[in-house]
Amino acid sequence: MSKAYLVIEEDKEQGAGRAVSFPKTGKIASVEGIRIMGACLIEHLRQVEDFRTSDGRRHPLWLVLLFVIMGTMSGYVGYRAWGDFVKRHRRALIKTFEIQKHGVPSYSTIRRIAMGVDFDKLVTKFNHWAQNYVEIEESEWCRIDGKSIKETVQDYEKSCQNFVSIVTVFASKRGLVVNMEEIQNKEEREIVVVQNLIAALELKNAVFSFDSLHCQKNLPVNP
Repeated sequence: MSKAYLVIEEDKEQGAGRAVSFPKTGKIASVEGIRIMGACLIEHLRQVEDFRTSDGRRHPLWLVLLFVIMGTMSGYVGYRAWGDFVKRHRRALIKTFEIQKHGVPSYSTIRRIAMGVDFDKLVTKFNHWAQNYVEIEESEWCRIDGKSIKETVQDYEKSCQNFVSIVTVFASKRGLVVNMEEIQNKEEREIVVVQNLIAALELKNAVFSFDSLHCQKNLPVNP
């Protein structure tokens, strides 16, 4: 994981982890720069409504979401993987975020929060934060693609299945996702969602690559 994002890397000598960050320039960020970026992300995550009751909350919602984002950006995908990420780097996470009680969240806590959080609101907050730190240069290449989530497939036995897909805009030079959106297969078309994502970025002179789906002669145009 690199560039403009706070991440935990393994420290082989100490057998633990350390917090590092790389800005858009590719150079190591200053400590103050890391704090500003991290604090800004946390402030955005604090705005995501906590769906849980007040009883039994051991970890604030923003902290668990932050660990999920950090794990995903470090190559850990899925509930089990996120739990492994937190467990593997627990000492660094506890020290960095000054966790006083209960330690790091468990796999079951991460899973429950990931399943219950309002995904649309979370994506909106994350996209807003990411776009503040990822500046697309002129003539830079961006790849747009949609991937279905296997566990969301419904009506396996029918020819017309419903499932959830995530459409992302990937800045190739930086190796970062700068925008994304969830779509329901039966309710929305990927073509329209892609148009919305491009419009939201307000980019000029960027180069986009798509699947052949978006090469039709008569594409629907959003008003």
